[in-house]
Amino acid sequence: MSNGPHAKLAELGYELPEVVPPVASYVPAVQSGAHVYVSGQLPMAEGKLLATGKVGAGVSAEQAKDLAERCALNALAAIDSLVGLENVVKIVKLTGFVASAPGFTGQPAVINGASDLFGAVFGEAGRHARSAVGVAELPLDAPVEVEVIVEVS
Repeated sequence: MSNGPHAKLAELGYELPEVVPPVASYVPAVQSGAHVYVSGQLPMAEGKLLATGKVGAGVSAEQAKDLAERCALNALAAIDSLVGLENVVKIVKLTGFVASAPGFTGQPAVINGASDLFGAVFGEAGRHARSAVGVAELPLDAPVEVEVIVEVS
């Protein structure tokens, strides 16, 4: 399975992280029928947020894009632990939340960090519907959060 999602991640230079433990009363991902619903993923690595603060004031848009990519990688870890990445048929919907400073309107470009990773890993199956929403605050003062719905076989 040299062309599967794990191989593609490795080819792109990524290592699938451990599943991020929930920070409240929920589970990382739930399967219902042919869909997996991934809880909002923060840009965590090794148990710590990679950054805090507002995008457009303290966190640059480019840094936030990288953080959104990390959120997507964490979402892939949650999917893999539940059903296996090889069973992903389609990334259906991505919702990205950006803790935005007043006047910051670049949410779509920030969430491209997640969208681009899904496209790179899954090709056409990684193209998805999407919302990129600016919010006042996110849990733990995270700059970005990403949730995703995937179709699985």
